[in-house]
This record gives sequence, C-alpha cells and structure tokens, in this order.
Amino acid sequence: MSLDTAKQEAISKFIALMDDMFTREQDSRQEYAERFFTILIELIKKAEIKYTNGLNAGSNPVTGTFNGELK
Repeated sequence: MSLDTAKQEAISKFIALMDDMFTREQDSRQEYAERFFTILIELIKKAEIKYTNGLNAGSNPVTGTFNGELK
C-alpha cells in the first residue's frame, strides 16, 4: 500500500472519528486522544524506508528498501 493510499485511509478514519466525537454530549477527550493516536500510529507503521548509504556488508555499501514493520 502506498503512503498516499494509507494517508487517504487515515484521513477517512479521522473524519469518522470527528463525526463520532461531535455527537457526544459528555467530555470524551481521553477517548478522542486514544483513537486519534491509534490512527496516527497505524499510518506511521505503513511508512516505507529507503536507504541509499551508511550500511556496509564487508567492504560493499548496502542500498535498497527496508522490508519489515515499524513496531
């Protein structure tokens, strides 16, 4: 999934969160904060990391794309 797609998904989730929060009659700041950061962390975990230098395998530089998950 591209970061642009992940961003649009996060925006949709955030809009749904805001719509839900606007219907509340009681203070729900704690719930809002928890749900907001869940959305944010999900987006960050979908980031792709590309590195071009700084790592070496023996005397050879390493380049490429990070394949894994941010945890």
